[in-house]
Amino acid sequence: MRFINIGFSNLVSAERIITVAAPDSAPIKRLIQDSREDGRSIDCTCGKKTKSVIITDSDHVILSALPPETIAARIDTTAQNSESSEDIEGQL
Repeated sequence: MRFINIGFSNLVSAERIITVAAPDSAPIKRLIQDSREDGRSIDCTCGKKTKSVIITDSDHVILSALPPETIAARIDTTAQNSESSEDIEGQL
């Protein structure tokens, strides 16, 4: 299981992430509001401005203070590291 640091020492399972979006559009703002009302919202911003919204396969909405590009880069880096470790294990 791989975890992604989404800021302020908060981690999310990389396998559970469906999408990472910016919070600027009206549909994403409605999604955030609906998830807050339903209790599916997890605020990991530590009081900072929300810069990205992570949607998981369990319909949870996670708010992060890191930009979506940073989180996407961390997901790519983690995936590449995981693939290279699997290659090494296959060679042993």
